[in-house]
Amino acid sequence: MVNRSLPDGWEWKTLEDVLDSDGVFIDGDWVESKDQDPEGEIRLIQLADVGDGYYRNRSNRFLTHEKALELGCTFLEKGDLLIARMPDPLGRACIFPGDKKQSVTVVDVCIVRTKNAEHRWLMHAINSPQFRADVESLQSGSTRKRISRKNLAKLKLPFPPLPEQERIVSRIEELFSDLEAGVAALERVRAGLRRYKASVLKAAVSGALTPHPSPAGRGDGGEGELPEGWRWVSVGDVAEVKGGKRLPAKHTYSDEPTEYPYIRVTDFENGTINTENLKYLKEETQEQISRYTISTEDVYISIAGTIGVTGVIPEILNGANLTENAAKICNLKDILPKYLHFALASPSGQATIAEKTISTNQPKLALFRIQQIPVPLPPLEEQRRIVAEVERRLSVVREVESAVEAGLARASRLRQAVLRSAFEGKL
Repeated sequence: MVNRSLPDGWEWKTLEDVLDSDGVFIDGDWVESKDQDPEGEIRLIQLADVGDGYYRNRSNRFLTHEKALELGCTFLEKGDLLIARMPDPLGRACIFPGDKKQSVTVVDVCIVRTKNAEHRWLMHAINSPQFRADVESLQSGSTRKRISRKNLAKLKLPFPPLPEQERIVSRIEELFSDLEAGVAALERVRAGLRRYKASVLKAAVSGALTPHPSPAGRGDGGEGELPEGWRWVSVGDVAEVKGGKRLPAKHTYSDEPTEYPYIRVTDFENGTINTENLKYLKEETQEQISRYTISTEDVYISIAGTIGVTGVIPEILNGANLTENAAKICNLKDILPKYLHFALASPSGQATIAEKTISTNQPKLALFRIQQIPVPLPPLEEQRRIVAEVERRLSVVREVESAVEAGLARASRLRQAVLRSAFEGKL
């Protein structure tokens, strides 16, 4: 970064270079769990509170004033710059807006306080693509990356005169305001799509998507009224439910694709499988486990982690291994796999799944409880019509979702472009 020329009047400086006599450039404090007190009057700001250019205000940790003094904690001031020395992303910065309680922060958050620079300028400069690349070049750690304050102190930032800093910050925030308005609009569209998808699935399992001689009753996952020719069944009435096998702890995955694809819960997406990050088992791993596979005629359902995600797999993964954190609903009779998926993914199906999930520190959905889930069952021919209509409507939803995601990604790129231009003196 320092190899790049700067506009006239700009200088390369480190964070230490811009400290005044009362300035602060220090790590937060080492506050262990034993030091904390939920009834304490001092708030402990966490890494989770430090957003990428904004304060998140997510944590709920405290300690007593006495303990803070005993530990020699640095008390935060409104307007302090906070820099996260751990991901994600590494080196992100925000302005501390103040709190109703006196506050301190954890050791992995760096505090900067100076009157010789506009803090908002510092924040945007630290969050710029150029500085983030410099941070990455000095990161350390094998499992979870971090940057030390010592290494942060080595990095240089481009500094214009203070009035120019203020002018550029105003322009950055004006452009960011426009971007944020666009992002908010896209988020509203995304929320609307989620509601529409839920309404389509609700209509599908209540008979409202297909014409009937008599009005459709409610299909709310209980023994409610159904259209003529429909009946209530449980999953166990029309299918079997089988669980997966635990994989060996070591030397499980192959670095290259093999004949043994392994589907994880993180691969479940939009009622099918996202193959972009698919894992493959080594042959020796495959030999160690009882082969547990899933076919295109089965329905998967996650039973741990994010519970109740359902779908069917594409033809190219027919016979793939399935994670132990999911179950397969197999040997279906009188019910189509996609119709069963839609029924379980509907609002009523998800509500029933939530009711049947055991609430512990690690919630889990037992196989026998999946068998008990009630499903409104129409005749096979009507199931086919329902599946076709749902797929038609959801295909439109997916197209709009793709456009929304593309718009959000573009907004993120534009945000970075604004910062890049600002710190090249082009804004």
